[in-house]
Amino acid sequence: MKDIRFDISLYIIIPLIIGGIALLATISSYNVTLYYYKRGLNPFWPVAFWGSVTVIVTAIFGLLIVKFIIGPVKKFARSTENMVVFSTVSENNRAAVKTDDMGRFTQLFNQVTEILGQVEARELFPDIVGQSKAVRGVLKQILDVAKTDSTVLILGETGTGKELIANSIHRHSSRKNNTFVAFNCAAIPEGLLESELFGHEKGAFTGAISKKIGKFQSADKSTLFMDEIGDMSLETQAKVLRAVQEEEFERVGGLKPISFDARFITATNQDLSKLVEEGHFRQDLYFRLNVFTIVLPPLRHRREDIPLLVDRFLENDDHAYNISAEAMQLLTAYDWPGNVRELKNAVEAATVLAQNDIEPQHLPSSITMLFGGSRMTHHNKKIVSLPNGKSLDHRLYELEKGIIIDALKQAGGVQKNAATALGIKERSLWHRIKKYEIDAAAFKH
Repeated sequence: MKDIRFDISLYIIIPLIIGGIALLATISSYNVTLYYYKRGLNPFWPVAFWGSVTVIVTAIFGLLIVKFIIGPVKKFARSTENMVVFSTVSENNRAAVKTDDMGRFTQLFNQVTEILGQVEARELFPDIVGQSKAVRGVLKQILDVAKTDSTVLILGETGTGKELIANSIHRHSSRKNNTFVAFNCAAIPEGLLESELFGHEKGAFTGAISKKIGKFQSADKSTLFMDEIGDMSLETQAKVLRAVQEEEFERVGGLKPISFDARFITATNQDLSKLVEEGHFRQDLYFRLNVFTIVLPPLRHRREDIPLLVDRFLENDDHAYNISAEAMQLLTAYDWPGNVRELKNAVEAATVLAQNDIEPQHLPSSITMLFGGSRMTHHNKKIVSLPNGKSLDHRLYELEKGIIIDALKQAGGVQKNAATALGIKERSLWHRIKKYEIDAAAFKH
C-alpha cells in the first residue's frame, strides 16, 4: 500500500489550529447566546462554561506544543551546554543576551553555528589554517564560486596565500580531477612571457629547438591560475584578453588557432582599478577578469589565527619545539607586513636558534625591537627602535591584544580560565575582547 504523507510547515499547522480553536469558540459562544436569548434566558453561565472549556483546550494545546516542540529543544540545549566544547560561554556572555529560554536558545544556536563553521573549515580546507570569522568568510566564498565556472579575481597583500585559495577553488570545482596549472606572471621576463602562456612552434625564435606547450593549452579542461596579473605588459594583456574571450589562441610562430576550455583565476597584490586609471592595465581585460572577487584579509586583521599558524609550522618540523607565552605574545602583536609567509620564515628562523623552547630572543630583531626588545652592541648598550608612525599607545595596544590572544589559546577559548591566567576579572576580559574585536570562538578546541 502506498504511503501518502504531506509535509506541512509548523508555521502553517500551529496558526491554523489556534485560529481554528478561536473560531470554534466564537461560533459556539454566538450560538449559545442566541439560543438562550430566543428563550428569554440569561446566557451568562452557558457562555462562561463554553469559554472555560475553550481556555482549558487552548492551555492543553499549548502544553502539547511545549512538550513536543519546545521540549526537545530544551533537552538539546541542556545536553549541548554540558559538552566541553560549549562550556566556553562565560556568564558575561550569557548576560549579553536575554536570560529567558528564547534568548538562551538563540545564543546556543549561534554557538553551534560557530563550532560547525570551524569544523567545516578544518574538514573541507585542511591546507588552510585559520578559524577566525575573516577566514571563514573567505572559505564560504570559495564554496560558493567553486560550483560555477566564473572567472575569479583574488586580491590580497603579498604572502596572504592567494595561490592556496586558487587551488582550493579548483579542488572544490567540477574540474578537480584535472591538473591545476599555476603561473606567476612576474617571475618570467617579458620577452618569454608570451611563449610561456601560449607555447611556441619549433624555430619560432632563436633557441626554440622544439615545440613547446603553453600554460593555456596545459590547463585545457582544468583551471589556470595567473598570479601577479598586474605585472603583465599591455601587449601581452591584449593577447590574453583575446584568448579569454574567444577561448582560442595561437602559439608563437604558429598559424593555426588552438581551442581550449579553461577556468581562469587571477590574483594580484596591486590595485587594478588604479592601474586602469593610470593606463597601465587594460580596462576591458579588468572587467573580463573581475567577475567574482575574493579579498584576502592580511594577517594583522586576523591575529586569532597566528597561534594556529605557529602550531602548524612547528608540527611540520622534525624536532619538537615549544613556544613560550612571551614569544607568542610578540608574534600576535606584530603587524606582519609580509603576512603568513613572513610569519613562517620567522618561526623557521627561531627554530634554528632555539634548542627546545622558543623564547623572545630567538625571534627576528624586527619583531622584538618593535616592542622594546633589545640587542646588545659592542658597547653593551641597548638599541630600541620605534618604527615610523608607531606610537607608544599603538605598541601597547597591539601588545595587550597579543597577550589576550595567547591567554585564550592557552585556555582553549574558555574565557573564565583565560581571565584567571591574566589575573583580571572575567567581565574585564570580556570587555577587552570586544574592544580588540577578538574572535574568541576561534580558540575553541
